[in-house]
This record gives sequence, structure tokens and C-alpha cells, in this order.
Amino acid sequence: MFLPPILAMHIPDGFLSLPIAVIGWVGLIVLVALALRQGRESGQGTLGERQIPLMGILAAFIFAAQMINFPVAGGTSGHLLGATLAAILLGPWPAALVMTSVVGVQALLFQDGGLLALGFNTINMGILAAFVGYATYGGVRRLLGESRGGQLASAAVAAWVSVMAAALATTLELALSGTTPLGIALPAMLGVHALVGLGEALITVGALAFIQQARPDLAGQPAQAATQGTTWIAVGLLIALVVVLFSPLANPNPDGLERVSLDLAAQGNFDDLDTADDPADSESLAAGQAPAYELLPDYTVPGIDNEAVSTILAGAIGTLIVAGVGYGAARLSQRRKESGRMA
Repeated sequence: MFLPPILAMHIPDGFLSLPIAVIGWVGLIVLVALALRQGRESGQGTLGERQIPLMGILAAFIFAAQMINFPVAGGTSGHLLGATLAAILLGPWPAALVMTSVVGVQALLFQDGGLLALGFNTINMGILAAFVGYATYGGVRRLLGESRGGQLASAAVAAWVSVMAAALATTLELALSGTTPLGIALPAMLGVHALVGLGEALITVGALAFIQQARPDLAGQPAQAATQGTTWIAVGLLIALVVVLFSPLANPNPDGLERVSLDLAAQGNFDDLDTADDPADSESLAAGQAPAYELLPDYTVPGIDNEAVSTILAGAIGTLIVAGVGYGAARLSQRRKESGRMA
């Protein structure tokens, strides 16, 4: 039977204590406010007309790519985070806005991850991963040089490190919430996500290599034969929508956080959540607390019986919405810049 994809490291409600969840929300609000103020600056200079649509396209691609889980060892699956890719192309602050758009739409529209947990979900998978990936990329690239190969190798290392950083942060938050002992969960989470990070590295390198060929100016390379005009925007959005078509092929195995939760629950080392009546039931354990509302639950469109078609349609809707939100965030950041100049 076709199973809708479950995305990695999205913490459901019920996994974090209320004080930890509130800290996450406060941190998210502060960081997004800083990103809106500083997001105009990237590693390539001032955020201009070229980077603004790129933020929308990147948000759409990352959302679509996250719907496709790939298998890793031990009956576990993973998927792209995408924060490092966004940070390499845009810089960390614009990448933070891109990832906030992606994770926010996933939670609000698809109930993917809890609303109370949204603060730390966004910080872990988006903002922290973007900054760690960007810093690692810069450091490794200084060692390997400015060649194309050096850029790709640096991106691979940075992508892997960003996944490990997000996994570490998630584990610390669960431990502080009293959900699971740190000494038990930490090696389990890092071990699983060390493998997931390899997939992240491969996808990041593949996407960056494609961009180097199609739009070398966007990847920090000389724009000798770069496509001009706005055609690339439509092509980029089309690519994201094509990626959604493959979402029914997503691996149904539990993701990294879910796999660790199941294993620790079986060992008696994971707090028994209210809706997890059977620790062997991956769907009930991953659910945490029931969502307050449902719009497009589990990446499906209510009323469409064919699950594959329903998921593709839901993914297409989400991709277009995320593209619009990412573009709108970029425009909002630019308007703040312009108003600051006029003041």
C-alpha cells in the first residue's frame, strides 16, 4: 500500500515540554526578525532582483525534494534538508527565510510537525542547519581552493555536518524536555543521521553541480553562458513540480527521528506518548498529539481516493504556496531595506 512520506526530524507536539517549546518559538521570532533585517546580504553581495526570485524557487525545490524519502541502512529513510544548498547560493540569512517558509508551510498546511514544536523544528532544520552548513562550507573551501571541484567537495562536507548539527540539537531538546535520556538518544540519533547526512551530501552536490552548469552566476561562478531573462524562473519552478511527481515513490520506512523513537520505545527508554498506545506502531508514535486541525493531512487532498494522485496534487499545491511565501519573504526583506534607506 502506498504510504505518504514522513519527513525527517520534524518533532511532533507532545515530544517537547511546554517551556522548551516556548523557548523555541521565542528564538524563532527573534531569528526571523533578524533575517528580515539582514537577509538582504548574502555571500555574493546585496540581495537584489536576481536573488529574490531565487529564494522562491529554492523554497519550492526544497519543499518538493523533501517529499522524497530515500532508504538508508537498518530500515530507516532520510530526505534532503536543503539548508546548506540554500545558504551556499544565498547566504545564511536569506537561507533562514527560505527554510522558515518551507517548514512553516509544512506545519501549517500539512500538519507536518507540531505547531508548538514549530519553533525548534524551524531552528533545527532551517536556521541552525543553514548557518552551520554555511560556516563549514566556507572553512572547507578555504582549504580546498576555489575550483569547481573544491566547491562541490566543500558542499558535500557542509551538507553532512548540517544534518549532524540538526540531529544534535533535536536530541538535546528532547532530553531537556524529559522525553528520553541524552546518553541513550544521542548516539542513536547521531548514528542514524550520519547515514542520512550522506544522502544529503549527494543531493546537495548534484543540485549544485546542475546549477553550476545551468546558471553559473548563481553558484558564484563566472556567468559566461548563463541564461538571461526570466526563463530560468519558470524552468526552476517546473523542475520543482516535476520532482513532486516522484513523491509516491518515497521510501515508506521510518525517518531518522521516528526510527530512534521506535527503537528507544522498544527498549523502554522513550517516554510513552498519549497517542502511542503501541510502541511498535510507527504511525501512532510519530503522531505525538493529534493536530488541532487538518487541511491537507499527510500530504493528501481530502476527497481524492487514489493516494498517489492525492499526494502529487497536495505536493503541487504546497510547492506553489511555498514558492510564493519564499518570494514574499524576500520582497519583505527588500522593502525593509528600502524603508531603512529612506528613514
